[in-house]
Amino acid sequence: MVITLFVGSTGFYLLAKGAYPFGTCMYMTVISISTTGYGEIIPLGDVPYGRLWAGLIIILGMGTLVYFASGLTAMVLEIDLTNTRRRKRMRKTIDSLSDHLIVCGVGTTGIHVVKELIATRTPFIAIEHSAERIAELCRDFGEASFLSIAGDATEDDILLQAGIQRARGVLACLAADKDNLFVTITARQLNPNIKIIARARETGVESKLRKAGANEVVSPNYIGGMRMVSVMLRPVAVEFMDLMLRDKDKNLRIEEVRLPSGSPLAGRKLSETRIRQATDLLVVAARSPEAATFTYNPGPDYLLEDQSVLIVLGEIESVIKLRRALAENHGDSGL
Repeated sequence: MVITLFVGSTGFYLLAKGAYPFGTCMYMTVISISTTGYGEIIPLGDVPYGRLWAGLIIILGMGTLVYFASGLTAMVLEIDLTNTRRRKRMRKTIDSLSDHLIVCGVGTTGIHVVKELIATRTPFIAIEHSAERIAELCRDFGEASFLSIAGDATEDDILLQAGIQRARGVLACLAADKDNLFVTITARQLNPNIKIIARARETGVESKLRKAGANEVVSPNYIGGMRMVSVMLRPVAVEFMDLMLRDKDKNLRIEEVRLPSGSPLAGRKLSETRIRQATDLLVVAARSPEAATFTYNPGPDYLLEDQSVLIVLGEIESVIKLRRALAENHGDSGL
């Protein structure tokens, strides 16, 4: 289209031997291509071969215009169809999820939640009101690992679309405390058994969030203060934890694993299991169902029970392997 405009304008300018400004020649080309019919602002009868050149420009320009319009239409339709197919695939995947987490808000706090869930391969759905923000995160993390819904997390319909009735937890990470409060109330009404972790910025909001149904309330201000004093008092320990979380080769984490009911491991001593040999995980703490506190660094004689919780240190792949082994054949898969 640009070439047609330039060639047509140059032709009129040369045929008229510079009698008319180049801008006038370009305008003549535009009204010729568009067949507007304003009349000849350049009297072509007085220009040698002027009308022949105008006819050629009209034929060439109309073909170019049709090609340009069809190409633009095809591009728009292709983009729209691609987005439609992507949304349908995501909708189908979301509908098939269960026992997943719902992250409400992917801002300054929610983005760190999302990164950790992706790193630990935990299934989740992110709810974010900004479609542009979702598109950006999909490009950064990949559509396969980032399921999302564009909408207001405080609305019932959006939480239902995210499968809140099948989910095991909600993380309310919105910027405003009142929005997190509203999400907590709505989520508790839609699923009385779901676990809710809410973010609180202002002091005094924690009690309101707990009364509204939040199981736990996290204050970034409190965590920030504890982080600062920890770096001052125990810098090496903090460095170890930071490296553990950031090491892309090892991907170490401290995770919890629960023994299922009827597991053959129940009734055995820790030394009688092959947890360390089979998964290379270090059991750093344990707690039986009746106990109120943890047993730290449990010894070889520690007795495992049904529903015992093990706190283990190791790579994510090893944690997944242990959980899979416990789920298959009730834990009798090489353990």
